[in-house]
Amino acid sequence: MLITGASGGIGADLARHAGLKGHDLALVARNREALDALADEIARYPGRTAPRPLVLDYDLAAPEAPAAVEDLLALAGASVEILVNNAGYGLIGSAAESDRAAQLGMIDLNIRALTELSLRFSADLIANKGRLLNVASVAAYMPGPGMAVYYASKAYVLSFTEALSKELEPHGVTVTALCPGPVPTGFGARAGFGGMMDWIKFFQLSPEAVAEAGYNAMMAGKRVEIPGLFTKLTIGAIAVMPKSLLLDNVAAVQLRRKREVGKE
Repeated sequence: MLITGASGGIGADLARHAGLKGHDLALVARNREALDALADEIARYPGRTAPRPLVLDYDLAAPEAPAAVEDLLALAGASVEILVNNAGYGLIGSAAESDRAAQLGMIDLNIRALTELSLRFSADLIANKGRLLNVASVAAYMPGPGMAVYYASKAYVLSFTEALSKELEPHGVTVTALCPGPVPTGFGARAGFGGMMDWIKFFQLSPEAVAEAGYNAMMAGKRVEIPGLFTKLTIGAIAVMPKSLLLDNVAAVQLRRKREVGKE
């Protein structure tokens, strides 16, 4: 099982859950130290017979990284039976006023790398009648003024995943989109609102719970998994809310976040 964005948050907990299930693992992220610590932790699980997870420290936003990952796995003689595309990040702020390079890097990671890895390993997945899990977000269901590029990138992930699911279905490959709501991980700190999600803590699921839900949905062959009642209700409300009201509400939330960041 190849897992990207495995150094923390949902990705790390997906790796832990898969490790407990006995999967052979290859872990990809930028942070080598965190990956090594996670690989050592998994290797020590009682009763585990699979080898220590393979650690691949790459920044998948770099254009050459997906090919390098594929080459290293080929050299190791590994065939990918399960691919988990979890790597991604977001940024808070107006698109016109935010750092352009950072936003384009977000597209490179959230969209291009996910797509390229899905395509590069599609032959392996077909040969193994494997499984693909793409981590999207509740953000996939709405436009996101204040985080425009991030929300749009997750809409792409959901649409791409659902379409790919149908295309690969005749080959015995299942493709699943995981669409969590807010989760207390390192994501918020990188996005620029690390200390700003107190008001929704009551509704948050833990990274462990989201990871378990995603793993179980993937293994069951579900097309879309929306973990948590609050997230399901949110998506239901989005579906019936007038678009102008939805835009106003999302913009107000992101503006409040931006203001609170400025106070920190």
